[in-house]
Amino acid sequence: MYVPPLPGGAGGRDDAPAGEQPRVYQVWRGSNEFFLQGRFIFGPDVRSVFLTMFLIIAPVVTFCVFVARHLMNDFPDSWGISVMVVAVVFTVYDLTLLLCTSGRDPGIIPRNTHPPEPESIDGINDSGGQTPQQFRLPRTKEVIVNGISVRVKYCDTCMLYRPPRCSHCSICNNCVERFDHHCPWVGQCIGLRNYRFFYMFVFSTTLLCLYVFAFCWVYVIKIRNAEQLSIWKALAKTPASIVLIIYCFLCVWFVGGLSVFHLYLMSTNQTTYENFRYRYDRRDNPYNRGILNNFLEIFCTAIPPSKNNFRARVTLEQGLQQTRSQSRSFMSPNLGKPIGDLEMGRKPVPWDEPRTAADIRDLEAGLEGMFDEKEGRIAHASPDLSRDELPAEFVEGRAGMHSRQSSRVHRASDEVEAMAVQMATARAEANGGNNVAWNGPQ
Repeated sequence: MYVPPLPGGAGGRDDAPAGEQPRVYQVWRGSNEFFLQGRFIFGPDVRSVFLTMFLIIAPVVTFCVFVARHLMNDFPDSWGISVMVVAVVFTVYDLTLLLCTSGRDPGIIPRNTHPPEPESIDGINDSGGQTPQQFRLPRTKEVIVNGISVRVKYCDTCMLYRPPRCSHCSICNNCVERFDHHCPWVGQCIGLRNYRFFYMFVFSTTLLCLYVFAFCWVYVIKIRNAEQLSIWKALAKTPASIVLIIYCFLCVWFVGGLSVFHLYLMSTNQTTYENFRYRYDRRDNPYNRGILNNFLEIFCTAIPPSKNNFRARVTLEQGLQQTRSQSRSFMSPNLGKPIGDLEMGRKPVPWDEPRTAADIRDLEAGLEGMFDEKEGRIAHASPDLSRDELPAEFVEGRAGMHSRQSSRVHRASDEVEAMAVQMATARAEANGGNNVAWNGPQ
């Protein structure tokens, strides 16, 4: 959550000049890493990119030094030098695609500063009239895509309903459009804006492996023919070729298999996430437009611009809006379930589990403000609900009933106190006899 810095730059980042608002990338709430002042955005596992680069550069350097250099004079009309040139140029092209995949916004959807407006207010009092009970956000919504109903989910982290084909990456902690997967080899999510470069990188790596593999065998065969040796003795004369042949053979199975798999996904207009989760072979795929149109959509359509300007200044109004959003009264779709970052995969913890005596007192204070639904009272079922944000007519209705219900409130307070004492005693016994001090209602 971004809080506007104090005058004079206090509370901002160190690289933000005094008196200026920080840039978006400096207060970014995802887990991304930024380089060159927000011009490049990577995932939190950006170090794996250097490993991938090493796995590409090292074998190519070995190939150029121990294989291609010896082939330069074995082809007529100076064609031998082209073997090394092609290897170097293709490697530079492959690394460029790697950076285009890992260093750009994959299609991150900006987070909302407050939850969307609730669609309905439910609750009926005993007099037959409607009494506002709680603001509810439905967990899912139905949208129509190409005549087929598609269910979209609410994201508690980003406070928005995800568009179709969007999913929340638990590693980068962002909602990504047309989310395919998070690739640890490129250290970035693969989504709408970098899927094209990802496939081109994987496919070009496959071709590079085949290129090195083939010319290593060409060099071995030339040694065999020149010295009239068996293939095994020729291999023994070039250990570097043996290592490269084995290395490229293993890599081709990985990157080549990945290329074929994504070729199938593109032909059916699926993502990796959808293929493993929804299994469109058993149901209609609303995004399949035919093989030709599916490939044209991937490779021949304009890449949409990023929805995030990471180098823009955070305005004071945006900071204040984010601060005020904490006090909005709404009910999360996950209310009543264990609280935990459902998108991040953290261990859920029940929200009403008291952990200290202070938590018990907070629980009592919260329960004292609860009102029975049957009697027309406002049920503050969520610790996030704010009474100050309720409409005026709700507050007036509650004030008019206060005199009639005061005695019941006192009885409820006594019951809450007794219940809290029991809970404190039980917790003390569970902790091996460590007593939890109870000071009564505060």
